[in-house]
Formats: sequence, structure tokens, C-alpha cells
Amino acid sequence: MELKANAGLIIIDQQKGILHPRLGRRNNPQAEDRMLELLAHWRRSERPVIHVQHLSRSEDSVFWPLQSGVEIQQRFQPLPGEQLIQKQVPDAFCSTVLERLLREAGIAQLIIVGVATHNSVESTARTAGNLGFEAWVVEDACFTFDKADFFGNPRSAEEVHGMSLGNLHGEYATVVSTEHILKAGEHL
Repeated sequence: MELKANAGLIIIDQQKGILHPRLGRRNNPQAEDRMLELLAHWRRSERPVIHVQHLSRSEDSVFWPLQSGVEIQQRFQPLPGEQLIQKQVPDAFCSTVLERLLREAGIAQLIIVGVATHNSVESTARTAGNLGFEAWVVEDACFTFDKADFFGNPRSAEEVHGMSLGNLHGEYATVVSTEHILKAGEHL
């Protein structure tokens, strides 16, 4: 993999609400550390950073706009010059300016991190791939939660995460590790 000089880092839904205990057990306890490593690398190399914030339409959501859970976590606050995209559905491309922003800036390679793997990360990566972007999902810089499958069978966060990544890899995106991305970035 070659990391382009203008590869865009997309950080999805790193808001206070995602830390709420009612969301249940999660996987990848080090995911935020990996996201912060990538963010620091992007800032040092002056590559574009795009923060995505979910503004839920549902009052019982941890991302309902009228409470503190909707706020971006302090450690992920956008700096001047970094883009902030607000969305109301899981897919960061749907009814937002994300695609136009990327096309106008000539950004074709996207490195996608954040939450939840099976929800906003997967839907955003699917659309990125469908729109012709070179999408990379960083498996250890994403996480999700325990969830029952359609038939009511409980699935661990690790299983949900793995299945979501399996859905993406090779068709919509390439799934890699933080280490892989950082090594690719050293060659510029």
C-alpha cells in the first residue's frame, strides 16, 4: 500500500455518547489510542482530517443533539483547517457535503476509523467504495458492541466486528491495521 500525500483520515462519531455504559460491552479497548496515533500522524504530515459527527433524529439516542452525548470528545476535537461533517444517518455521505468536499480537494484515498464498525463505519466505507474512492478501514481503530443477530442469537462485539470487516474487505474497502497505515506513511 502506498499512502498518498493527500489521503483523507475520516474519524467517525467520536462523541461523548459512544462511551455511555448503556451501549453495552464493546471490543477493541485500545481503538481510541489507535485513532489518536493516526490523528497525530495525519496532523504531523499535514494530510486532510475529516471529523464526522452524528446528530440523531431519535430522542433516546446517545447522539441526540439536545444533550452532551452529541459533543465530540475533547481528545478528538477538530483543529482549525480540519473539516467537520454532520450527519443524521449512519452513512457519512448521505445528505452531506462529504463527497463534494473530497472531490473538490482531489482526495481519492480514504482511511476510515471510528464507530460503530457494523453501523456508521461499514455504511460509510460501503458508499466510499461504491463511489470509486480507495477506501481503507483500520480494523484496530474501530470498535462495536455485542449485538443479537436477526434470528435472536447473541453475538459478541468481536464477532460483529469481524463480520462487518468481512463484509467490507475486498469488495468495498481494504481492511488493514494501524501499524500497516503508519508504515505506509513513513515512505513519503
